[in-house]
Amino acid sequence: MQKPISIVAIQSLSPLGKSLAESWKSYQNNQHYFSEEKGNLVARLAKDSQEEIKKLRLSDSKYKSLDDSVLFAIYCSRKAIEQAHWKASDNFGINIGSSRGATTLFESYHKDFLEKEKAKPLSSPTTTLGNISSWVAHDLQTQGPEISHSITCSTALHAMLNGIAWINAGMCSKFLVGGSEAPLTPFTIAQMQALKIYAKKPTDFPCLALDSHKKRNTMILGEGASMACLESGNSQHALAKIIGIGYATEVLEHNASLSADALCFQRSMSMAIGDFNTNDIDIIITHTPGTIKGDKAEVNAIQKIFCNKIPSLTTNKWKVGHTLGASGMLSIEMAIHMLNKQQFLSVPFIESTIPQSINKILVNAVGFGGNAVSILLSK
Repeated sequence: MQKPISIVAIQSLSPLGKSLAESWKSYQNNQHYFSEEKGNLVARLAKDSQEEIKKLRLSDSKYKSLDDSVLFAIYCSRKAIEQAHWKASDNFGINIGSSRGATTLFESYHKDFLEKEKAKPLSSPTTTLGNISSWVAHDLQTQGPEISHSITCSTALHAMLNGIAWINAGMCSKFLVGGSEAPLTPFTIAQMQALKIYAKKPTDFPCLALDSHKKRNTMILGEGASMACLESGNSQHALAKIIGIGYATEVLEHNASLSADALCFQRSMSMAIGDFNTNDIDIIITHTPGTIKGDKAEVNAIQKIFCNKIPSLTTNKWKVGHTLGASGMLSIEMAIHMLNKQQFLSVPFIESTIPQSINKILVNAVGFGGNAVSILLSK
């Protein structure tokens, strides 16, 4: 890191709630937020959150044709810049990504095309990859740069890396970064089932994320979005400081592979820790989506880097499932909760040491293609 970056605001929309207060309250219980729809387990937004998105859709005639992933991003972005006290005239940058993008609309338009052999007029502009950031920029009326990308499940943390790069380059002093995902569609769920990684039946804890001893794959998809406001330097209003960043890729055996010891995670974590002592890391929020091989590979990588003194490990995917491109930023929010509340949020079916104090938290994310990102946060 050339210099510290402050996170001055963060807002999310997820099965945990639609505000920091609501998500913190949801973290205080040992219940998950999965439900069964058409025989498939999913983690959907709560009814009141769905109503907020419905109101947003009806608030502007142009928004009626937008995908939920775009509306989730607009909703969270409005809340985030309000919390940060930013104005459109600040000309801050925007980088918001998504793994799947406008999934619902794409599937709907494609089905309509197969039936009628004609595409609807708005098929292209409402399903393009740049749709999310451009609509957020339009809604906020900003004049700064706006960028979209898809780097599968590490998308949100790559957006954070990009915002940091722009700030460190002196090209912007502020950046809005995040990820948004609305993947609860038949085709998207079918894709995960085809990979044989999706949870098959409801149990007390359907998603066994971080459990290295599970005998079955238990990944479950969830929907949501999370946006963070980044500012250069040590802001007196900071919720947390970014003091280390790491990123890496690894050679793949196939499109969805990860080596047994997750070399990409070993490299990204080492880079993020930098000159800090590994003993200084109190907690790691793992990516661990609930798959046998993926979870074990990340734990193996952690053991390689931290040897005999493993930090406390935790994740939120056992509660909200895998929100794909948004998942990394929801983990950042979880880290900010623990830093500011000084309370470790554990996984109820995992034995983990309780840190004596919480000063430094490492957040991991990785996507198909072995694209790992690690972000080190401090108070």
